[in-house]
Amino acid sequence: MIKRKELYNEIGHLTVSKEQEVRFNEVDSLGIVWHGHYITYFEDGREAFGIQHGIDYLTVQRAGFTTPVVKSSCEHKLPLRYGEKFRVETIFVDTPTAKLIFRYKIYNERNQLVCTGETVQVFLDRENTLVLNIPDFVLAWKRKVGLL
Repeated sequence: MIKRKELYNEIGHLTVSKEQEVRFNEVDSLGIVWHGHYITYFEDGREAFGIQHGIDYLTVQRAGFTTPVVKSSCEHKLPLRYGEKFRVETIFVDTPTAKLIFRYKIYNERNQLVCTGETVQVFLDRENTLVLNIPDFVLAWKRKVGLL
């Protein structure tokens, strides 16, 4: 019997690491990154992943789909401060369903884990209808990167 969690596996070779620096407009009056910006950092990592691995937003759009985020989670461990460099690791999670799942780890310049998170995206067609089967372009991408 396969457990539901076993269907969702992080794929180690489908990981992207992106370095950034905390900008002044991202901190609050205490000089630490406001919690909502971590979701933006996840987005930056997801965009870098898409560009590097050939499944970026423009590719999705050209195939006739959009992929709205329907779930996001974020667990804060340490703060980031203005001017500090950090790294966002974005990891693709393979799933047999019509979803895109990514996990994130953010590390500070001392390589300490600052934040973890996950996002789930679904597919909508040109009429904004939820697509329940994995689109052909995603299946082709999965074959290309060795998942099928």
